[in-house]
Amino acid sequence: MTTMDLKPEQKAAALVVAVGSTAAAGLLQFLTEEEVESLAAEVAKIGRLRPETIDAVLDEVATEAEAQRMLAAGGIDYARELLTEWKGSRGAEIIDRLMADLNVVPFSFIRDIDPEQLVHILKDEHPQTVALILAHQAASYAAKVLAGFDAPKQAEIAFRVGTMGRTSPEVIARVEEALQGKLGKVSSAEISVRGGIEELADVLNNTDRTTEKSILERLGRIDPELTEQVRALMFIFEDLVTLDDRSVQRVLQEVESKELALAMKGVPKEVNEAILRNMSQRAAETLTEELELLGAVRRADVEGAQSRIVAGVRRLEESGEIVITRAGESDLIE
Repeated sequence: MTTMDLKPEQKAAALVVAVGSTAAAGLLQFLTEEEVESLAAEVAKIGRLRPETIDAVLDEVATEAEAQRMLAAGGIDYARELLTEWKGSRGAEIIDRLMADLNVVPFSFIRDIDPEQLVHILKDEHPQTVALILAHQAASYAAKVLAGFDAPKQAEIAFRVGTMGRTSPEVIARVEEALQGKLGKVSSAEISVRGGIEELADVLNNTDRTTEKSILERLGRIDPELTEQVRALMFIFEDLVTLDDRSVQRVLQEVESKELALAMKGVPKEVNEAILRNMSQRAAETLTEELELLGAVRRADVEGAQSRIVAGVRRLEESGEIVITRAGESDLIE
């Protein structure tokens, strides 16, 4: 699978999955609240990606970042020449797309549609309509689309592209609107064998608590059932009380006393008790003293410490050293 098989929003979700939950959580701070919510929903839907798809997404990100650098350093011709030497025709396509992104280009929303799929969508359209659409695409992309039609229609489309004069903005707007409506009715192909709820829960477990709460609240208004599934997979600091004593002890081995004291600021009594009872008397006394010495601390610092400990809990679960019982599950077999 190439990145042509993914829509832009799916590529963004794939990138989040590819870089891992910790790095992905760091990326969220550069997005608006609405963008974060939209991305979270897409991560939940995208499902498990095959290794070749992840490789393709990472390769495209790296290539386009290099293309941006070349454009800034030497201009369009310089960037096109170097990228073509590096990536062949793919390099020229990338430059065409980046240049289109710098301007408002009609029909730009179809640039990420696979050429074969676009041929299928346009197969019943009048050659003049197809010609209008292709005339506003990168030449390399338009050529691939044109190649998908039968010979008679190819000739008709080519003739109309060659003889096309100025087209009024009103006509373009009407064709764009009709095409967008048609695209909305085309269901995308399945790319996964299961949902991406686990990936979303993993990302949210690595965000700060404020962001996590905001996303889940808004996601709950969009899709309550999906939100409950995500919540069932999530583990927050207060959920330490759900672990057995052996597991709590294993978690505490990975945490420094000062970090633990910070994370325990303001937690419910039962969480405090679950932690202290799984420590030696001396360690518990030291931790209690550190808690008393902390004084007032920033909420963000407390949430940061809690998130780091939760990340450690998930690592231990992934390695099989501890077991987290999910909602509706039991670790007992009758």
